[in-house]
Amino acid sequence: MPRFLPEPGPQEGAVAKTAILLVNLGTPDAPTAQAVRRYLAQFLSDPRVIELPRAVWLPILHGIVLTTRPRQSARKYAQIWSTDGSPLKVHTERQARLLADRLRTEIRSPLGVEYAMRYGEPSIFRTLARLKSDGCDRILIVPMYPQYAASTTGSVFDEVARYLQQVRATPEIRLVKHFHDHAAYIGALAASVREHWEQWDRPDRLVVSFHGLPQYSIERGDPYHRECQKTARLLAEELQLPSDQWQIAFQSRFGRLEWLKPYTASVLAELAGKGVRRVDLVCPGFVCDCLETLEELGIEGKQDFLGAGGKEFHLLPCLNEREDWISALAAIAQEHLAGWVSEPRDPRVADKAAAGQG
Repeated sequence: MPRFLPEPGPQEGAVAKTAILLVNLGTPDAPTAQAVRRYLAQFLSDPRVIELPRAVWLPILHGIVLTTRPRQSARKYAQIWSTDGSPLKVHTERQARLLADRLRTEIRSPLGVEYAMRYGEPSIFRTLARLKSDGCDRILIVPMYPQYAASTTGSVFDEVARYLQQVRATPEIRLVKHFHDHAAYIGALAASVREHWEQWDRPDRLVVSFHGLPQYSIERGDPYHRECQKTARLLAEELQLPSDQWQIAFQSRFGRLEWLKPYTASVLAELAGKGVRRVDLVCPGFVCDCLETLEELGIEGKQDFLGAGGKEFHLLPCLNEREDWISALAAIAQEHLAGWVSEPRDPRVADKAAAGQG
């Protein structure tokens, strides 16, 4: 078997092409136990996701988790599945299309925008191979995780490296590590909250919920926790919220190990128990609505709060296809494309230069 993948034929005189690849987590192909089992088998086999020794974890995964969890998860996916498919995939695909439309007016160099999933389809490996065969020799990888974690962004980088290891003539690659404190991202988050409050007034408490991580990840040096804290603090500052009107929480705990605290479900129940009537919940760690927002928080989280005595629960949509988010995404991409692409000629600047004014 050849060591490297076949190279595309020479393209004499071809203009260097640049591409942006947006990468999200992934999703099953369908809300069925069989499709969920395939997805979970790939996802939970990643040593970046589960750091237990393989000899310990794999028998648990295949002997217990994959025989019980897929059916349960499929029922949850069925509750949020749209006529267009998985919400996460639908939103990611739309974001890629909108970003391409936006950058087409701002960049004159040949530029493509594609999307891929770390787990499931379209895969990173096959999408990179297709981009290369199309003549792209500069590719910017943008993981759609604002806060870096080894189990998310780090895993994307692993898969990109796996592809490069099998290519003889590698394309240039740039990687976006995070954008947790990018002003345009924070601005889009704040604008989405303000718009919700203009319609519904302000809540008694804003809960800022992020996906959790095992505590051992932080103890081993993962920067995720402090990046979540910074995002939440910057959002609260942008909204001019005093400290007693918002708090951070972490969701999606898996297994019996200790994860980042406080847990979102516990926070919601405790707030209701203390007499807090209305809670609004925002999820800055997700740029697309998905199972973790729509089902875990929109359905289960609401039940946790109302069941404990709360009166009103609002889950704010993720950034999805908001125009200000697409603008923020364009700004993030352009900062990392410096030197690879040319911006459109600004006639005002050219006219001033010709007149000796600047």
